[in-house]
Amino acid sequence: MSNRRRTGLKNLYRDEFLRSRAWFARRERWFRAHTRTGDVPCAACGAPGTRADLELHHLDYRGVRIIRGQWQAWEDDGDLIALHPYCHDLLHRLIDRDIILATHRTRRQASAHALQVLQVKLRPVKDAS
Repeated sequence: MSNRRRTGLKNLYRDEFLRSRAWFARRERWFRAHTRTGDVPCAACGAPGTRADLELHHLDYRGVRIIRGQWQAWEDDGDLIALHPYCHDLLHRLIDRDIILATHRTRRQASAHALQVLQVKLRPVKDAS
């Protein structure tokens, strides 16, 4: 098991799924459900963003399937979190560079730990005065 990003031909998920109709429809449904009250906060930095500003990170791939040659996107809403592209890249870099997170934790555990680190580093400090 590896949580590291795969490069090149080995990554059908990035090369095919993230460009599929199934993913675009699933992404649209997620944002429609989460933007009823306005912009969605980034899970890492907390700054609000629109569907055009944010990406969705998979905490779990159980809902991503290929059935009869067609991609299916049946992820639960709780398996997706919104992140700015920069924050999303940082999250993956933390996971990729930490051997424990990259190979000895579930994707959900690795993402949660990396997200906690980013929240501490990226969220503004509240003025105590």
